[in-house]
Amino acid sequence: MKHFRKELWFEISKRRDFINITQQVRECVAESEIRDGLLLCNAMHITASVFINDDEPGLHLDFEEWLEMLAPEKPYSQYHHNGSEDNADAHLKRTIMGREVVVAVTDYDLDLGPWEQIFYGDFDGRRKKRVLVKIIGE
Repeated sequence: MKHFRKELWFEISKRRDFINITQQVRECVAESEIRDGLLLCNAMHITASVFINDDEPGLHLDFEEWLEMLAPEKPYSQYHHNGSEDNADAHLKRTIMGREVVVAVTDYDLDLGPWEQIFYGDFDGRRKKRVLVKIIGE
């Protein structure tokens, strides 16, 4: 069995954003030379997420508004975690959106549905963060 590991680095300029990373993950599959197997893609920071959904701007706005209703950024004083930091809402948003995705690799490509795309979501941006891509298979 072969294995492959690579870190992708992202730094968004605002507090929250969603980035389509499907092409970068596909490039990892090509680089791995693994024909069939499983790919794990996970955020390596507690205030970031990796998830699969549609690449549609209205949906991304819906995510932003829905997450803000569930875990509003302000007032910072509403959270026990906020003391020296102001990112308790980002921790909660990450929990809702998830840490990772697992995708089958078939014939050197991601086995995604017709509208599925892989996204990196950052809920406390403005600094570099990593996403791990780990692929195992033959």
